[in-house]
Amino acid sequence: MKMRATIVRATSAFALVALLCNVAAAAGNEPAGRAGGAAIVGVVNVNSATAEELALLPGVGPAKAQAILEYRKEHGAFKRVDDLGEVKGIGDKALERIRPHVALDGKTTAQPGN
Repeated sequence: MKMRATIVRATSAFALVALLCNVAAAAGNEPAGRAGGAAIVGVVNVNSATAEELALLPGVGPAKAQAILEYRKEHGAFKRVDDLGEVKGIGDKALERIRPHVALDGKTTAQPGN
């Protein structure tokens, strides 16, 4: 009986930790660069990056990367980082997550982080 109570407590503690991790992620409290993907080191030049390079940005997958490429093709180079907010699927929260990793000129230097 004592062992069963210990297992129940351990299972409950694990479930609580998992729940708290999910709540923190949903609230946007993950470390910068972690929400929706691995952390990156460096920057992505959104005016010259390929879809694969754009997908390195936190929370940007293949669909958002393609949307950025299509927007860039239709409207030309991004003049301000805030212009990314005009791309379908990139709202205020997503923009704030990717902002530190975006460049408008120069080389893309982004590499997956740890």
